[in-house]
Amino acid sequence: MSDGLIPAAGGAVWRRTPAGGIETAVVHRPRYDDWSLPKGKHDPGESLLETAVREVGEETGCSVVVGRRSVRTQYAVEGGTKRVDYWLMEAVGGTFEPGDETDDLRWLPVDDATATVTHDHDRAVLADLARTDVPRSPTLLLVRHAKAGSRSEWDGDDDLRPLDPRGRRQARRLAEVLPLFAPTAVLTAERTRCRETVEPLAEVLGLPVQPLPEVGEEEFAADPQAGLAAVERFLETRPAPGVTVVCSQGGAIPSMLMALGVRWAGVAGALWPPATKGSTWALGGRPGALLADYYRDFPIDPET
Repeated sequence: MSDGLIPAAGGAVWRRTPAGGIETAVVHRPRYDDWSLPKGKHDPGESLLETAVREVGEETGCSVVVGRRSVRTQYAVEGGTKRVDYWLMEAVGGTFEPGDETDDLRWLPVDDATATVTHDHDRAVLADLARTDVPRSPTLLLVRHAKAGSRSEWDGDDDLRPLDPRGRRQARRLAEVLPLFAPTAVLTAERTRCRETVEPLAEVLGLPVQPLPEVGEEEFAADPQAGLAAVERFLETRPAPGVTVVCSQGGAIPSMLMALGVRWAGVAGALWPPATKGSTWALGGRPGALLADYYRDFPIDPET
């Protein structure tokens, strides 16, 4: 962590209205006598995403499902520079209770919330919440299997090659963080290393691990249209928040993403989207209007 940098995270919490619109939560902080979005400082031992969900829960009482990664804001505070990473989050329950940090909460249309918040950096997040060109929430988590033992050192059928100790740690980490997206189904290519990557997650969720052979590396190479069709059906709009988790391989995921129109860092051409072992792509929408957030991992120490 850089000297003077104070990492923090928060959320633009929203809910649907009966009329089909949305409204968002703003909170009053008595210490500063301001209206802001819920956020707070990073604690050791958690990723910034976990910080965001924890702080939102503490300041609003809301249970949330994580959605699209939003903007990062940065501004000077006493003692250094505060950098806040935001996510959009759909409220699915909970009750606000006034406390020392936040003594009031208002649910407002986004325009009214923009007029209410005290600080311009919160308005930047609300402007992102108001976007309609991409979905607010993913419907698919596309996971590359975690690290497996070396192929050259494995004597058996390569389909049966298991995770190594690092890969098992990666799988456990996915099982800690991915439930924040509210998975409703877990599917995998038919490789031992793929299944072992999502088994801890499925156990936490109480869900079965279902086979999806079309997304395996060899199967996708033989029939890419079938593999792409298998993935695209999970990008469709859902009536309720939540995602489908699909575990695949490094020889298939970048091709799927390119076919969906994903380009890394906005660069056109032959630069393939990354898919490191144990990584996750959060996807939703359709080509041309696609939500595509890449999580290489979920580190407990924020990058500088």
